[in-house]
Amino acid sequence: MDPIAFVHAFSWDDLPNDAQKQVELSLLDLIGVGAGGLGTRLSRIIRAHAQEEFAGTVPMFLDGRGASASGAALAAGMTIDALDGHDGFNPAKGHIGAPLFPAALAVAHEVKSSGRAFLEAIAMGYEFGARISVAQHATVPDYHTSGSWGAVTAAAACARLLELDAETTRHALGIAEYHAPRSQMMRCIDHPTMLKDGAGWGAMTGVSACKLARAHFSGAPAITVENAPAFWADLGQRWYVMEQYYKPYPVCRWAQAPIEAALALQSKHGFSAADITAIHIETFHESVRLAMLAPSNTEEAQYSTAFPVAVALMRGDVTPEAISDDATKDADIQSLSAKIRMTEHDQANAAFPQKRLARVCVQTAKERFQSDWHEPKWDHTAPPTEADLRGKFHALADPVIGHVAACEIEDTLANLAALPFSALSDQLLRPISASTTIGRTA
Repeated sequence: MDPIAFVHAFSWDDLPNDAQKQVELSLLDLIGVGAGGLGTRLSRIIRAHAQEEFAGTVPMFLDGRGASASGAALAAGMTIDALDGHDGFNPAKGHIGAPLFPAALAVAHEVKSSGRAFLEAIAMGYEFGARISVAQHATVPDYHTSGSWGAVTAAAACARLLELDAETTRHALGIAEYHAPRSQMMRCIDHPTMLKDGAGWGAMTGVSACKLARAHFSGAPAITVENAPAFWADLGQRWYVMEQYYKPYPVCRWAQAPIEAALALQSKHGFSAADITAIHIETFHESVRLAMLAPSNTEEAQYSTAFPVAVALMRGDVTPEAISDDATKDADIQSLSAKIRMTEHDQANAAFPQKRLARVCVQTAKERFQSDWHEPKWDHTAPPTEADLRGKFHALADPVIGHVAACEIEDTLANLAALPFSALSDQLLRPISASTTIGRTA
């Protein structure tokens, strides 16, 4: 099917039942990660910026202050990106949901969408985003952030929600592609900062592109949509929402195979973190580039391989608290991280990006332990259970919004196809405390 026609022709009923359930779980996961990211400095800064610089009446995600739809999408996208725990797509080396959901959330609220229409925009967006991500990566030598192709994905979802005609949609996609943040991902890997994966800027650009196109601003064509037919051939036949991975840990996916290898080795042989004298990680080039042995803030900790491995070996898990700004000051974990050496391996390089492989060797004073090759948990080939994802959602959301509110969101998502979208947005676009709305206690 023609991609632009698909934007508007797709129906919720086109999706198999298991794919409909996966859309629900992906949204739940994104909401949980966004709740977990709300307390970061990054999120606080960007929400204040959106209120000050993007005046409007769309309430921001779990904040309640008003911004324009574009500003609200920016704030929510960067809040989700602030905690690197959201779903992803291996061939894209990136994340479809992080720019898609915030844009659709803002616009669906603005147009008073039905729950079904919102779900259709999200489901369509996963299929659109999977294909445009691969199409863009095939056209340029640089590896760009998710926000680059995510902007076009967000524009497709918003064009559907705004009920733009086909020609206006065509211009919206072209505007979004041209204005998208073509930010270099490896620059942020080498120098981790709050720039992250461009999800917020992609969401903002997608909303803005649709509003401009609706006002007759011209911008067609989107080259990756109109001039790359090979990437769109299976549209409406293969459901890529079923091929997303999820993250058990809120750090870069490239660090998660080493975490699994280290934990498996520790579980098998029973050594403690105090026993370790040296660690050698063999993995692929991009993971080795996450070379931040001694991070000083959460952005550096999330874009490190060594530090999360040290956290896992010390604590048995990697939680948001364990990679927070304050946690990076833990001298014992910093000391263990400094014992890690990382090298590339041809086998891991050859498998990337479809697979992310790593193996770990741990040296103690008495013995040397070598792991097998490991992949990250919760890939689509060995996916998490529904209970796994619901457990992750509550672990992230309950401390922020409370267990009762989290359960209400969960129940609403399960029934959203038969509800007005306001049943969900009333819960998501509200302040959770005085400190989130005005920056100070009452």
